[in-house]
Amino acid sequence: MDNKNTERLNRLSDRPVGRLLWEYSLPAVVGMLVMALYNVVDRIFIGQWVGPDAIAGLAITFPVMNLTTAIGVLIGVGSSAKVSIVLGAGNRSEANLILGNALVLTFINAAIYIILFAIYLDPLLHLFGASDATLPYARGYMLTLLPGCLLTNLAYGLNNIMRASGYPQRAMATMLIGAAVNVILDPLFIYVLDWGIEGAALATDIAMAVSAIFVCAHFMRRDVTVRFCSGCYRLDWKLIGGIIAIGAAPAIVNAASCIVNALVNNSLAGHGSDRDIAAAGIMVTYTSLLVTIVLGICQGMQPIVGYNFGAGLHHRLRRTYGLAVAAASAITAGGAIIGIFFAREIGMAFSNDAPLLDATERALHLCLWAFPFVGFQIISTSLFQSIGQATKSIIVGLLRQVVFLIPLLIFLPRYFDVDGVWLSFPISDLVATVVTAILIIIQFRQSNQQR
Repeated sequence: MDNKNTERLNRLSDRPVGRLLWEYSLPAVVGMLVMALYNVVDRIFIGQWVGPDAIAGLAITFPVMNLTTAIGVLIGVGSSAKVSIVLGAGNRSEANLILGNALVLTFINAAIYIILFAIYLDPLLHLFGASDATLPYARGYMLTLLPGCLLTNLAYGLNNIMRASGYPQRAMATMLIGAAVNVILDPLFIYVLDWGIEGAALATDIAMAVSAIFVCAHFMRRDVTVRFCSGCYRLDWKLIGGIIAIGAAPAIVNAASCIVNALVNNSLAGHGSDRDIAAAGIMVTYTSLLVTIVLGICQGMQPIVGYNFGAGLHHRLRRTYGLAVAAASAITAGGAIIGIFFAREIGMAFSNDAPLLDATERALHLCLWAFPFVGFQIISTSLFQSIGQATKSIIVGLLRQVVFLIPLLIFLPRYFDVDGVWLSFPISDLVATVVTAILIIIQFRQSNQQR
């Protein structure tokens, strides 16, 4: 390891925390926004040029996409957190082994779920609320997108490790390259070549292939902190257990989102219409964009927290967490205000269909009033991940999207119809925030007693 890479790691423990968080979070936010733009751009082009039924069909695919994302997150987040911790402890050879194991696991997991989803795709889409009108759109999109899910998992997972090993700007660049390709190909495939919703999926596949090539090329260089090397691909089951334990929380949250989306779609189909399902798709797209920014802050925070936790510098850990919570809360609060006051304008980016715009406006008005607290919850989940507290991370991650939200989605629509679906989100956010705050207070009191 040369002096340049040693200095790159040492700055995580001695540079001002605020500057470090900005340096790591900005590229991460840009990279995460780029990932989100793949979906946003697809949905805008599909809504404007294919129609509202296509948006509803795309919303039906969200649960399947959440499952594929969950598998990628399981490896990507778990391995990057482990890399930060072992680098903080000065064990660079183990970091190389984590990288190699992450690569092999990504290929194995993707091969399994792509085959299973391809075989059972239609029953899954029906389960998630597809109607006769929306099924052809949902099926066409997913059949084209599935082969590229491996590339998405590869690009996302290794990009996290690139950032955790001290290359935040390069990690951002690999995502920007893919986004540029996607933005260019989307109108070409959807509008010019008239390939419709399948064209949007193909554009995403090609864009992710480009990002995956660039991120793999980084780890083949001999001058980087962590790299592919002889012996690093040998599966180490103890190491894999640690990766899965840390990555379990965000993976379970993403998998749980599949259940939530299925409940939302089926509740809206029973109490509303395909237009309400399309409105849910637009609402999820908007809130996901805000959450993506917060997740970028989490990714910037993670290597700083993980490294300083491994080095025993707990005061820097707490300072980083506080700054991250403040930044994330500002994002979610600002996003809630914009979403409530400009709900119709947000809907018009996707469609000019009047019933769909009315449904979207209602959805955003009811869903977002407790959204300002979501930033705190997400950052807190990431804190526990970053210090290897897998159980607490899973608990905090599931509070908002499973423990409270699923029961609310089952019972409230019985009394308030479609409004009951929308109201489930802010009530869940509010209660989960209270419980999360209690767990964070307990964690910091315990860490103070151990000093």
